[in-house]
Amino acid sequence: MSRPEYHVFVCSQQRPAGHPRSSCGEKGASALMPVLSQSVMARNLLRKVSIVPTACLGPCSEGANLLVFPGAYLYSGVQPQDVEMIVERHLAGGEPVTEKLAPESAW
Repeated sequence: MSRPEYHVFVCSQQRPAGHPRSSCGEKGASALMPVLSQSVMARNLLRKVSIVPTACLGPCSEGANLLVFPGAYLYSGVQPQDVEMIVERHLAGGEPVTEKLAPESAW
């Protein structure tokens, strides 16, 4: 595999329901991986993008969270319907999706 241009870390942290920190799993993160993978494949970006499931990225109350490197862009409140926009604009086009970035106060 060639060196990818982007690494996308997808929080898959699952805490028990009612946990004070919440979790991305509780906010639907499990639905993001297949949608993200399909979107990357559909655009023939498999050599450009590495998708990595990970544990907690920090701002659990803002989840579901995706972290894109380079640049350390943290997307929060991501729903499956947001994935296409993030892939198209950021991963394919190089422009972060500012309306989905986590607030400075959260991270």
